[in-house]
Amino acid sequence: MPVGTREGDTHTRVRHDRVDRSGIVTLRLGGRLHHIGVGRTYARTYVLLLVDDLHIRVVNAVTGELLRELTLGPTRDYQPQANTNKTKPPNP
Repeated sequence: MPVGTREGDTHTRVRHDRVDRSGIVTLRLGGRLHHIGVGRTYARTYVLLLVDDLHIRVVNAVTGELLRELTLGPTRDYQPQANTNKTKPPNP
């Protein structure tokens, strides 16, 4: 038997995928399927998912542009985009 613990081990992988028509890419992690919102702007774009435990980066496979970076919430199935506009615009 090997001696030591596996606490320092990390789960890293690269996944090739395509953003669906509604702007979402899926990732199975820990036996659960998670949906990551990238945005409809990138619909049908080929992407690379760089997974390092719960830290995920979504990169355009052609240009290398970073489309999204997040820390996966393991209890949530859908990972929405962060709201960059902190205040709502006034009603007309």
